[in-house]
Amino acid sequence: MSRRRVLITGVTGQDGSYLAERLLAGDDEVLGAAREPDGAFERAGLEQLAGRVPLLRMDLLDVDSIRRAVAEAAPDEIYHLAAPTFVPDAASRPAQTQAAIVGGSEAVLAAAGPDVHVLLAASSEVFGACEQTPQSELTPMRPRNAYGEAKLAVHRMAARERARGRFVVSAITYNHESPRRPPRFVTSSITQGVAAIAVGRAERLGVGNQDATRDWSHARDIVVGMVLALRHRAPDDYVFASGAGHTVGQLIDLAFAAAGVERRLPSGEDRVFTEERYWRPAEEHPLIGDPSRARSVLGWEPRVSFEQLVAEMVGADLERLAAA
Repeated sequence: MSRRRVLITGVTGQDGSYLAERLLAGDDEVLGAAREPDGAFERAGLEQLAGRVPLLRMDLLDVDSIRRAVAEAAPDEIYHLAAPTFVPDAASRPAQTQAAIVGGSEAVLAAAGPDVHVLLAASSEVFGACEQTPQSELTPMRPRNAYGEAKLAVHRMAARERARGRFVVSAITYNHESPRRPPRFVTSSITQGVAAIAVGRAERLGVGNQDATRDWSHARDIVVGMVLALRHRAPDDYVFASGAGHTVGQLIDLAFAAAGVERRLPSGEDRVFTEERYWRPAEEHPLIGDPSRARSVLGWEPRVSFEQLVAEMVGADLERLAAA
């Protein structure tokens, strides 16, 4: 198959937009699904995709809308990325989270039919309270919140469908960021806060646990892995991660360096302080992925370093502030 007709759910989000751009560059025909399609790209600041990616209405809590969107798209491939993505919000609404993530994925698979290749987005949250670091596709999965439980159900759904002969991939993605990440996520809240300090709009930055460790990649790298996985000769589960852990404190230091600002005030006081509402205890076994399978089977290699990712985010935040 050369030129493919592709449906991306959640196309106005960080991952969906980068994926759409990559597929368009490869001359694929790309359609997107969004809950409120009219003006969706403009609201998301993705004007570059408006007019290039037709949008269909899809609500994960409305099975009929999923059926209609998939039928109208008539795709060769589906990248099902739409889901609640902010873990604290999702965990606070377990029933709705389960319905949107699990029920929505089931409806997408049912609507797609047996010949459509489908990628389902899982998450490192499936490992939750794991007992080893790093985690691979074979690591026991012990989610500790409603979001992780729902994503584990989706991950198992992919295996079940493969057992029935369908081409379904589970992409177990670890933390991945970009300038398109909303400010409620810790990375964006930090880079935007540091940028505000750099231009004189703030003096200090409130954060949670600076010892918390995560495996951060760039979203552009992650979507490359998704395409490689869905276009490989056989479907499987893949961990997509950098394989390296970094602390929130390291992220903060890199953000200040990228902004050209000293972390300490002239008085010697640290500009960064602990804000209790953001505090989370550090895990005994932090979520750090082992991407060996993706590297060996798919030839996938992340290209953007952690340092480059933080610098890109800070640079974009400074540009936004300058234009405001």
